[in-house]
Amino acid sequence: MSKKNHPYHLVDASPWPILGAFSAMITMVGIIKWFHMFNVNLLLLGLSVTSLIMYQWWRDISREGTYQGLHTFQVTMGLRWGMILFITSEVFFFISFFWAFFHSSLTPSIELGMNWPPKGVTPFNPIEIPLLNTLILLTSGLTVTWAHHSLMENNFNQATQGLVLTVILGIYFSILQAYEYIEAPFTIADAAYGSTFFMATGFHGIHVIIGTTFLLTCLLRHLNNHFSSIHHFGFEAAAWYWHFVDVVWLFLYISVYWWGS
Repeated sequence: MSKKNHPYHLVDASPWPILGAFSAMITMVGIIKWFHMFNVNLLLLGLSVTSLIMYQWWRDISREGTYQGLHTFQVTMGLRWGMILFITSEVFFFISFFWAFFHSSLTPSIELGMNWPPKGVTPFNPIEIPLLNTLILLTSGLTVTWAHHSLMENNFNQATQGLVLTVILGIYFSILQAYEYIEAPFTIADAAYGSTFFMATGFHGIHVIIGTTFLLTCLLRHLNNHFSSIHHFGFEAAAWYWHFVDVVWLFLYISVYWWGS
């Protein structure tokens, strides 16, 4: 395997995919235990193991792409298509939540009092924190594009500034969403409105945290000179993912926060 005589990517055997799957399962079971038994021990274990595996998996991919020279043109094209298909699957994942929301809101059942939002549920004001979060994410889309173009023009300082601002905006968004959840006048148990609201916005919030971690990893790699103007697909993939998160939030804001209220 030391000599690569093929145009496609055969990586060395890695334990991280199977261990990552098990850690995700532990985390999911931990969430269920937290919801039903109010015990977070298993959830904290799952999150800790998942974080450790993420670090080591990213480390191995960084080594392959930066030091071992395994990310050739053909390999990068394969990675591009892999990322495109992954984001496509994420689009359909969110379509299911929008489907559930519109199914319940367009024809409210008798159980919901034939009202939307259901009687007794006070929705958020769309021109308060939700609008601020919209501006934050739109601005972060601009800063990540600025960082990308700076990287392509070999402008190290501006690429660093753009990435730092994007990471800060992502963290700020997550803090505001956490505050919104703490102050929410309804819960996930409050009829179909609470369920669809917290499932859709909650999973989007998880994607923002993942995207912020992805961009923070790219920032650390950039500071260690892992990227060049023609070899930076790791950053490009993070930027694609972040734009996807932005677009999903726009649909959430328009449909769930503004129209749904």
